[in-house]
Amino acid sequence: MKQNTLRITDTTLRDGHQSLWATRMRTKDIIEIIDTIDQVGYYSLEVWGGATFDVCLRFLRENPWERLRLIKSKAKKTPLQMLLRGQNIVGYRNYPDDLVDRFVEKAHENGVDIFRIFDALNDSRNLQSAIKAVKKHGAHAQGSLSYTISPVHTIEKYVSDAKEQVQMGIDSLCIKDMAGLLSPTMSKNLMSALKKELDIPIQIHCHATSGMAETAYFEGVKAGAGAVDCAISSMAGFSSQPPVETINAIFSETGYDVNLDLDALRKVNKYFADLTPKRSKGRGFEPIIDSEILVHQIPGGMISNFRSQLEQQGAIEKLPEALEEVTRVRKDLGYPPLVTPTSQIVGTQAVMNIITGKRYKAVPQEVKNYVKGMYGRSPAPITPEFTKQILGKEKPIDHRPADDLKPMLPDATKNVANPELIETEEDILSYCLFPDVSMEYFKWRALAEDKRPKTPADIEVEEFTKIPESENKVSVESTVSGAANPMLHPEDYEGMNAILDRASKMQLSELVIRKGDFNMSMRSGNGSTNDHVISEPTIESAPTETREETKEAVEKNEEKSASEYKDTINAVMAGTFYRSASADKPPFVEEGSEVNEGDPICILEAMKLFNEIEAPFKCKIVKILVDDAALITKDQPLMAIEKV
Repeated sequence: MKQNTLRITDTTLRDGHQSLWATRMRTKDIIEIIDTIDQVGYYSLEVWGGATFDVCLRFLRENPWERLRLIKSKAKKTPLQMLLRGQNIVGYRNYPDDLVDRFVEKAHENGVDIFRIFDALNDSRNLQSAIKAVKKHGAHAQGSLSYTISPVHTIEKYVSDAKEQVQMGIDSLCIKDMAGLLSPTMSKNLMSALKKELDIPIQIHCHATSGMAETAYFEGVKAGAGAVDCAISSMAGFSSQPPVETINAIFSETGYDVNLDLDALRKVNKYFADLTPKRSKGRGFEPIIDSEILVHQIPGGMISNFRSQLEQQGAIEKLPEALEEVTRVRKDLGYPPLVTPTSQIVGTQAVMNIITGKRYKAVPQEVKNYVKGMYGRSPAPITPEFTKQILGKEKPIDHRPADDLKPMLPDATKNVANPELIETEEDILSYCLFPDVSMEYFKWRALAEDKRPKTPADIEVEEFTKIPESENKVSVESTVSGAANPMLHPEDYEGMNAILDRASKMQLSELVIRKGDFNMSMRSGNGSTNDHVISEPTIESAPTETREETKEAVEKNEEKSASEYKDTINAVMAGTFYRSASADKPPFVEEGSEVNEGDPICILEAMKLFNEIEAPFKCKIVKILVDDAALITKDQPLMAIEKV
């Protein structure tokens, strides 16, 4: 006689396609099958959050809020769930408390029933506003433990973190194993300890990367977990979650009632199996087990990024060193779990250390902000010596990072150039989170349907189909080919394990490059350059253009380059050049301005972030060589300067 019920959350519509298709599932893909999915009998459907919000706007030219409403209108039986990055909401930095509260309220109104809330550092201070908002607006608040392995991530530490979240009012807890590191023994021991101390339901979320997920689920459920995360089998395995059909079979034979409709599962599985060739173009892989993740703890997408970056530098043989360096950097930074955004921070610093040949010779601003405490409290204390090395005279903060943020909503759209493009309050929230991306979408939406340019996602597919099939196939072990103008997308490293053909080579550009060897290459009179970071042209900043149009724009800009100038500050990455930090602020410099070493002089926008470029030494700006908001290529001269 069945005595226990196991609840299953289906992740196919969020983490499954984020992990395997680089988040390229369209809303219509979901709506065509959601009726059947709703009949399966899942505990909940994870359909929103993570990278899906950003990608809807940026690449698919879809309204994420409309996606949520449509799903809710069709899924009448099954609660909807989203992944909320705590104070980061669905973005990549901390946002003010008023935005957190209003976002949660509108997300709940539009259809989210369960909010899974996590912080990359397990810093409960970064969770409190989100948990409070979810409870205030009547939804289910599920807390999370970002699981990793280190000397400080003990069972006692996890239990302590969980207790803090319980005191904040969470309704349930999730062990969030984003890299597939949870072993069956640790799953059993951690679950047993949590059940002994907590009186709330506990769920387990694992990625299948290491091959241990099914056994981790088995031991964890036997120890008291009441729910697990799965994906339909055609969207499961490797960097996604374990297949629901397999988990159903395992637990149905061991005294658990899973209560799933197998006929509905078969229909859903066939649907996504048929859809996969259309949606995984350019990011295919052969499903394998990556046992090395148990050593370096790096999600698969990060490894592919390491490989492509080092290959471009002619240093692919240094990949083992880069992987080892991740471990050292992670230790220096207090053992952060490798999940958004700390995975980018650790991974990029490690690659920079290897490429430059000297540890911390170049330090991205995000690393400085992390050490300063702007992302939260590191799991282990960072040594004073390392803090001084990274921050110099700056002092770390010891309070909740969001306490320094002023309310955003009162003046959210004060400086919007085209306020008529904003139609709803949800649009305002989208704008607050991703201002430039949202405005691009709003402009596109405002056009008549027959006047709208192709979406970046459609262009991406078309470009892929032009390439012979023999060149399209990409495996986990393959390296990235060197096609020009790769189509970029905003990768969320949590679950980003699809190998993006030609896209991953831009990942290093996500972080702010500060002064030193990484923010400038001096072009001397003989035309030589000092190359450090290699990135190819991107249509990221003008995603509705064709690649040919982008190339023409870049070449037009390059015509303004003045080789007669002895010294120039050159672009270290491809992207968009801006003279000021935002449209409502004056340019950093004018021609004739004198600046000191370290003064900001311009902005390079690439991969979602605005990267502040600083003067390498005291100098005079002789001439600005490119137009504001212009597309630029790597090594393109931006400003002619004279040393003073």
